[in-house]
Amino acid sequence: MSESDEILFEIKGMLGAVILNRPQALNALTHEMCLALDAQLKEWETDERVKAVLVEGAGEKAFCAGGDIIKLYEEGRKGADYPYHFYRDEYLLNARIKHFPKPYISFIDGIVMGGGVGVSVHGSHRIATERTMFAMPESGIGLFPDVGGSYFLPRCPGESGMYLGLTGARLKADDAVFIGIANAYVHSEKLPALEKALIAAEFSEDVYGEIDDIIFEHSDHPGDAPIIDRLNQIGRHFGQNSVEEIIRSLQEDGDDWCLKTADMLLTKSPTSMKVSYKQMRRGQHLTFDDCMRMEYRMVNRIVQGVDFYEGTRAAVVDKDRKPVWIPASLAEVSEAAVDAYFAPLDRGDFY
Repeated sequence: MSESDEILFEIKGMLGAVILNRPQALNALTHEMCLALDAQLKEWETDERVKAVLVEGAGEKAFCAGGDIIKLYEEGRKGADYPYHFYRDEYLLNARIKHFPKPYISFIDGIVMGGGVGVSVHGSHRIATERTMFAMPESGIGLFPDVGGSYFLPRCPGESGMYLGLTGARLKADDAVFIGIANAYVHSEKLPALEKALIAAEFSEDVYGEIDDIIFEHSDHPGDAPIIDRLNQIGRHFGQNSVEEIIRSLQEDGDDWCLKTADMLLTKSPTSMKVSYKQMRRGQHLTFDDCMRMEYRMVNRIVQGVDFYEGTRAAVVDKDRKPVWIPASLAEVSEAAVDAYFAPLDRGDFY
């Protein structure tokens, strides 16, 4: 076994097994974990012993709850280069997973948010359990739904991706399977048996199909997805032509859910709202690689701004839930200011 305190690697049968091993931190990704996983996947791409990769999180609470936001906050406030290196290497890892030439299986058992979505959703086999809780909550801390969110969210049914990206709404397994974040449901009690079957398998040329069959043998029906009942409303309101129009549409609907959703959007960073909206609309027409280039341009500007640090302070550091956004209102965020987040970087793209 090759291991560090934070991430473990081992070849089991024909599987390259990965354990995200920070249960005390809900398996949140550090820079070192991103680098280690990227290097290991690069090695396994050409290792004939490894026919597929399986990634899971240690403990029972989380697959991976995101990136190591506290260190990003602390280093960024000091003006250090760490955030730029972290996001570059995280996004390179996301791209390696997206283009990985072998089956990439994730046991999304527990919380999966932000960076955890980035190391699961781009793989071929994404397994939810009754403990799955998915969210892209970045807009609440002055960021945007990154790690490829500009690619996979606009490709969710209807306007559900825009809804999830702007609101940070949490989904359980049934909804996660319906919108495509996961593509199978297995009860958590069956995961050890599923893993044992994957390890015992002697894969032939049709590795993807054989893995499909093994997962199907252990899978269950996740239940009816509640989000289906909201899809028409979500489409009507979140299909509007601006964040302001989305909020106005929700307010004019008068439904309790719509009013609560509008009020919640108004608590978030106005800059993040407008940047995320433009990101979603652009992303639906871009390739995955172009989405990642766009996100790296965006995150460079976020790191240089103020709302990310204020949002993280209010939500994670001081936990007073009272961020002071600058600018404070949507009306104060100009189109030119939003466009600046998407402009090419002086030093060129990272990827």
